[in-house]
Amino acid sequence: MKREQFITTIITGAAVMTTLSAFNKFTSDLDNQEQLMPVLFVGHGSPMNGIEDTEFNRRWTQMAKEIPTPKAVLVVSAHWFTKGTQITAMEFPKTIHDFGGFPKELFDVQYPAPGNPELAKETVSLIHSTKVELDHDWGLDHGTWTIVRHMYPDAKIPVLQLSIDYTKGPQYHYDLAKELYQLRRKGVLIIGSGNMVHNLRMVAWDKMKVPGYGYDWALQINDRFKNLISTGDHKPLINYESLGKEAMLAIPTPEHYLPLLYALGLKGSKDQISFFNDKAVAGSLTMTSVKMG
Repeated sequence: MKREQFITTIITGAAVMTTLSAFNKFTSDLDNQEQLMPVLFVGHGSPMNGIEDTEFNRRWTQMAKEIPTPKAVLVVSAHWFTKGTQITAMEFPKTIHDFGGFPKELFDVQYPAPGNPELAKETVSLIHSTKVELDHDWGLDHGTWTIVRHMYPDAKIPVLQLSIDYTKGPQYHYDLAKELYQLRRKGVLIIGSGNMVHNLRMVAWDKMKVPGYGYDWALQINDRFKNLISTGDHKPLINYESLGKEAMLAIPTPEHYLPLLYALGLKGSKDQISFFNDKAVAGSLTMTSVKMG
């Protein structure tokens, strides 16, 4: 081997070893976690929960104080619907303002939490049922930052998003979530962000400020969902179309419901279940949220 080739080989090898060392250190540090992180499904509701003082975001703030501080947060948001599955893998994800018609103050919000490319790669390695692409273009949409900025306002904890593949059915998403279970052992807080009942076409705009106002069908199906979650009967929740017309009114499109299935798929056999922010809004929405663990 020529001297130049030898030097190039040494330098390249050193660079690879440095990268692997950083990656191994991160995953090794995660493995030192003794406590299983809980899993959350959070009803995120209006983007205005990101900046207004509401009973919902006050509960998010309190929740962060009640659970162990995570090493990272991974969010499955209703607002990242893609063909195929992707995970954010950039060092610094941008804050995405994926809405319209709201005040300038909401568009001015920046949540500068870091990402973590090493954790993104670790997550990809855990998923065997499908190919997961590393994404460098998305960022943190309002299904993520409106919640997490209240939980961790200093923006120092890495935050990643996992997309929802719109070409797949509910069972696929529930099963994929199970492959992420090891992240709970590694100090990662996984949040499904959506709404159990989410029908914007039927919103009672004149009842927006009436506390807990919900149509009968919305309250009935929300209670049915809660009962099935409490008893661990996930099959009807996966096959939600079999739950009747109330379920179809609650879930006219699946994107806000599927994050719940990710949270349920991550439930462990010993996890205790509790509900929070269990209220209806404007007739056809519910903010009902779930903590497991």
